[in-house]
Amino acid sequence: MKLFDDSLVPNLLLRLAGGQQYRNLKRACRNPRKAQELTLRSILSFAQDSVYGKEHNFADILQAQTAEDLFIRYQQQVPAQDYEALRPYVERHKKGEPNVLFPGKPRMYATTSGTTSKPKWVPLTDKYLKNVYQKMTCLWLYNYIRHKPKTFSGKVVFVVSKVVEGYAEDGTVYGAVSGVLQKDAPELIREHYASVPDIFSIPDYAARYYTLMRITIEQNVTLVIMPNPSSVVEMQNSLTEHYDQICDDIEKGTLSADFYIPQEIRLALQPLLKPNLQRANELRALKQQYGEVLPKHYWPNVQILSTWKCGNTQIYVDKFTGWFPEQCFYQELGYFATECRFGLVLDDTLNSVLFPHFHYYEFVEESEIGKPNASFLQLDELVEGKRYCPYITTFSGLYRYNMNDLVETGPNFWNTPTIHMVQKVNGIVSITGEKLYEGQYIQAVREAEKSLHMKTKFFVGFADLSAMAYQFYYEFINQNTTQEAAERFSKKVDEILQRINIEYKAKRESFRLKEPRTHRLRKNSFAGFKKKSIADGTARDGQFKLNLLMQDQQRKENFDSLEQC
Repeated sequence: MKLFDDSLVPNLLLRLAGGQQYRNLKRACRNPRKAQELTLRSILSFAQDSVYGKEHNFADILQAQTAEDLFIRYQQQVPAQDYEALRPYVERHKKGEPNVLFPGKPRMYATTSGTTSKPKWVPLTDKYLKNVYQKMTCLWLYNYIRHKPKTFSGKVVFVVSKVVEGYAEDGTVYGAVSGVLQKDAPELIREHYASVPDIFSIPDYAARYYTLMRITIEQNVTLVIMPNPSSVVEMQNSLTEHYDQICDDIEKGTLSADFYIPQEIRLALQPLLKPNLQRANELRALKQQYGEVLPKHYWPNVQILSTWKCGNTQIYVDKFTGWFPEQCFYQELGYFATECRFGLVLDDTLNSVLFPHFHYYEFVEESEIGKPNASFLQLDELVEGKRYCPYITTFSGLYRYNMNDLVETGPNFWNTPTIHMVQKVNGIVSITGEKLYEGQYIQAVREAEKSLHMKTKFFVGFADLSAMAYQFYYEFINQNTTQEAAERFSKKVDEILQRINIEYKAKRESFRLKEPRTHRLRKNSFAGFKKKSIADGTARDGQFKLNLLMQDQQRKENFDSLEQC
């Protein structure tokens, strides 16, 4: 497969648009305190005549003469809050009422799971999408060509969720922010899409991944973007399972009838399906040569792979080490969520550069998380190497919003700290005051694997208050692993946790915390759980995330159903 360089025009336009945004970012990051003052004033001015702005005296806050006075007034007038405090205002918007959290109505809602049984509907304003999100996207794409000029010489595989999942009561669309990101990319980039949006409207999970690989493996892919790295593994699993069938489809220009794909989607995909005997034979030859055909074989020209690598996603990254070509630059996707696109990773580290001219940030130091009188720090007050919980204020109606994340600061970009995701704050669980971190559990399992020469394909743990014990679930690569062997594994994990967490050790030694309980999972349990979660609407494919240490009875019961007999 030749590498045809069609990147000249995209590169030129991205250097113009993205280059300007890069210069604006550097200017803001030279004086983050001033940039934060201007940003907060701009957000409050934008929303001061809204219901929320009047209730919380935005006009009075804006009378502050200094940055310090502005920040203090804002903290005094507006409480730090989670989504549930904002939900009543969002509900008014959903029913069609304008000027509640901000002027006018949302352009759309991005939906995500919440702390209660009800999902969160995060409003996205036109101002936010055009003046923040699109500008950040230009810089994001420009940054790719800074590292790899041939990034857009081929096609782009972009794995997302549906941008339109339904409509609010007043007819406003709701869907996935990753879908918005794909849909609103510049037209010159959309022309390079290998994974067309119609694919992500296929309701059947297996059919979606089959179609994704059927369409994209035929093309010269040079950029792969997907938030969750587990999607890389599942795409490859689908390809491996159906390799010969996909080759037959490519040869004939068909899309297998063995999978349920709605007729309207089949019709939309039809222009992409043309007989291609040459490519089918190339793929068959790759299988004959390598046995297991990997991305470095069928996409040898990939320049950049971009997924999350921080926090617990590293578990999935480990699974595809060595799968991509040597020249492939594997870049962390950056710290962003449904609620806010915090920043971008601009280099080969895990650290996101924040945008002090687009969002207003506050932080609570890790040791003060959960305290009623916690001190809130400004962006320029962060210390490298320390951990914080961020709070965000945006042009989309989030005010002093608790992201419930634990982030760690890295080196400064100019004078502005960078950050990377460590875990969700709710990835810290406690039964009797031990404060066990998800990262500690992951470390313990990995050390136990090395010590006992027992490899897991997947694992997850739950804090069980009723049993006063942790429940550990393992899917061992060797499905013949006995319960006795699995319990030895848990005992080793328990020993390691006592070594690395002194509070956990104290609670175990005092018998306040009982010995962990051990459960063996069936083959492909993670895939089964993910499929069920997507099918029942509690999660979406492109943004599916699972903490590996939780206190969640419903999810625990779901894994109970996946235990080996």
